[in-house]
Amino acid sequence: MDRERLVTETFIELADTLVDDFDVVAFLQQLCTRCAELLDVRSAAVLLALPDEPPHPVAPCDPGAALSRLLTIAQREGPALECHRSGTALNPVDLGDGADRWPVFTAGARRAGYRSASVLPLRLRQQTLGSLLLLRTVAVPVPAADVRLAQALADAAAIGLVNAQTLAEHRTVNAQLRTALHSRVIIEQAKGVLMHRLDASADQAFETMRRYARHHRLRLTAVAQTVIDQDLLPVVPDHQRPSARTNDGQAGRHPGEVPQPGPPVDGTTRSVNGTAQSADGGVRPGGEDAAP
Repeated sequence: MDRERLVTETFIELADTLVDDFDVVAFLQQLCTRCAELLDVRSAAVLLALPDEPPHPVAPCDPGAALSRLLTIAQREGPALECHRSGTALNPVDLGDGADRWPVFTAGARRAGYRSASVLPLRLRQQTLGSLLLLRTVAVPVPAADVRLAQALADAAAIGLVNAQTLAEHRTVNAQLRTALHSRVIIEQAKGVLMHRLDASADQAFETMRRYARHHRLRLTAVAQTVIDQDLLPVVPDHQRPSARTNDGQAGRHPGEVPQPGPPVDGTTRSVNGTAQSADGGVRPGGEDAAP
C-alpha cells in the first residue's frame, strides 16, 4: 500500500470512534502502529492521563521488555511527562545531551538503543489528554514533515477520544433519563391504585407511599412497584424495621404517621377504617372479609 493511501486510511480509522464496542487501548495501539509505519522512527508509544493523575503508558507499538521498562520510567520523568504538563511539543530531544534534565529516562533510553526522540501532545484545544512519544535509534531529529504529520495524527486521535467519551456520557445521561421516566410512570400507576383503594386524593396517595418509603428506608419506586404488583404496601421483616421506640414502648413511627391498632395476638386480621390489617403488618384490600 502506498504511503498516501495509508495516511488517508489512518485518519479514517482515527475518526471511527462513535461505535458501541469502542476499545481505547486498541485505538491507541493502532495509532502507534501507524506512526511506526508512516514516520521515520523506530518506536512509538502513547501515554494517557486521567484527570489529576500522571500519564500512564497504554499503547506501545513494540511490546518488548526494553520499551516497556523505558515507558515505566517515562511516567515519572522525561520528555513525555513534561510535554503532557506543558501541552507543547518537545522536538527534537537529543538523548545524548539530556542526562542533566532527565538522567534516569536518558540512561534508560540509551540502554534500550534509542538516541533521539520527539514528543507531541494529544490535545483538543486547551485539553491535553496525554502525549505521543516517538523514538529513533540514530542521533538525528525526526524530519520536520514527519513531525507535522505526527502532530496531525495526535490531534485526530485526541478528537476521536473526546468524541467517544462524549458519546459514552450521552448514553449514560439517556439511560438515567429513561430510568427517571420509567420510575415516574410506576409511581403514577401506584398513586392510581391507592386513590381507588383508599378513596384518597393524588397528593394523599403519594404522601402515603413517600412516608412508607422513608420510614422503612426503601426506594419510592420499589414501594410503588409493590403496590402495583401486590395491591398492598410492602411488608418489611422485623429485623429490617427501624428499632427506635416511642415513649409508650411502641415501635417508632415516621412523624405524621397515624398510629393503627395492633393485630390480635392470634394473628387474625382486623379492619381499620374499612381496610383489613394483617398480623404481618401488610395492608390488604377487602375490609372485614379479607383473607388472612
